Amino acid sequence: MSSSATTIVAATRPPSAPRIRTAVAGMLIFVGTEIMFFAGLVSAFVIARSHARGWPPPGQPRLPVVATALNTLVLLASGAALASAGRAAATVFGRRRALRRLTGAVLLGAIFVAVQGLEWTRLLAFGLTMRSSQYGSFFYLIVGAHAAHALAAISTLLWARQRLARGDLTADAFTATRVFWYFVVGVWPVLYTVVYLA
Repeated sequence: MSSSATTIVAATRPPSAPRIRTAVAGMLIFVGTEIMFFAGLVSAFVIARSHARGWPPPGQPRLPVVATALNTLVLLASGAALASAGRAAATVFGRRRALRRLTGAVLLGAIFVAVQGLEWTRLLAFGLTMRSSQYGSFFYLIVGAHAAHALAAISTLLWARQRLARGDLTADAFTATRVFWYFVVGVWPVLYTVVYLA
């Protein structure tokens, strides 16, 4: 009798929770496809650069290497602030601290995008356009794709901030949001190295 009762209890036990939640798994799949997207762009850029007689082409402005390096540090600081927000949110009384650090991550990310926008304005004034050369086309395509991802990720961070302020941000949603921003932060040094330091 007791052995059959044990068998029934064991049979009706709910299945264990998945190790990776759906929101996080979905974001990881999305980030995986985006890594392939940027790998394709970078590969095309490297091939075009290797077949060019001069890179950058004569008459085209040089990219602002130092200013963008400093702006890269701003983006990396944003990633660090978000990591700190994630650690704070995991503690019992860390919501206010997490909210401040998440706000800092958003502001630093917005500064990065704004500085990139100013850089584009100056380069356009100096004659670097999508039609001026392959150099210009690849620059705006690669950096523009990253900027679009940064804007989308900042929007996601703002959504997470609003939910965190209301107290209804789930751990899974916050993790998925952080994965997206870490991708934006992590892919940029690669793009900077390939595009700016080539």
